[in-house]
Amino acid sequence: MKKWTLLLGLAIAVSLMAACGNSSDKKDEKDITIGATTGPYSDMVTKAIKPGLEEKGYKVTVKEFNDYIQPNNALAQGDLDANLFQHKIYMENFAKENKIELSELISVPTAPMGIYSDKFDSIDSIKEGSQITIPNDPTNAARAFQILADAKLITLKSDSNPLTVSEKDIETNAKNLKFKAIEAAQLPRTVDSVDLAAVPGNFALAADMDLLDALQLENMPDEYRNRVVVNTDDKDTQVSKDIKAVVESDEFEKVIDDEFKGFGKPDWME
Repeated sequence: MKKWTLLLGLAIAVSLMAACGNSSDKKDEKDITIGATTGPYSDMVTKAIKPGLEEKGYKVTVKEFNDYIQPNNALAQGDLDANLFQHKIYMENFAKENKIELSELISVPTAPMGIYSDKFDSIDSIKEGSQITIPNDPTNAARAFQILADAKLITLKSDSNPLTVSEKDIETNAKNLKFKAIEAAQLPRTVDSVDLAAVPGNFALAADMDLLDALQLENMPDEYRNRVVVNTDDKDTQVSKDIKAVVESDEFEKVIDDEFKGFGKPDWME
């Protein structure tokens, strides 16, 4: 009798442990972490995405980053469920170079890169030989060269790809601009120490810069609009479907209209 009582007790204990394990697993599925660069995109996750996910029963942690490298590394390592900071070209190049598989869920309204200066108040007033700081990653550097071309400060070779141009693709440089490549996050700090700076919109806003103060803003191709990105294996999970649904909601667009004025909306929102 004692033996059967002992066995029954063990069976009940095992069942309770299994039940607790299942409960924990279910809880973990609702605990998600989304990474974003400090500034407007962490704000976008916090103000426009997190509330919608919480209404769906998720507990959302927003993790902020100050560079363009760690958010994808953290995603690939499983520390994040999704991130928001990068455009399509950067995502594809990073995935290829680092041998990881990333996929976009949906594009979001994005702040444009701009040419800023504390020394000049217009494109026409820029002096011969001025130095300009640009992002040191190739895809964002290409954006800077394209803005300069749009401002007619340089011309690019006719056979160059606007999405991949580099300094070697410059055909003419009428004002003999000098280029200095540095980490994108540091670009706002250079505005008061160099003649010109090509600053991505998210870092400009994070540094309390006004987008409308730019001497020239980019005419942003869709490939440069930021995306919510996940590991490819997770693209069809319920979490990913719910994130996409929140971004497509009317509530998301209302927050964008109220809190992110001047951000260019992707085609699907027009």
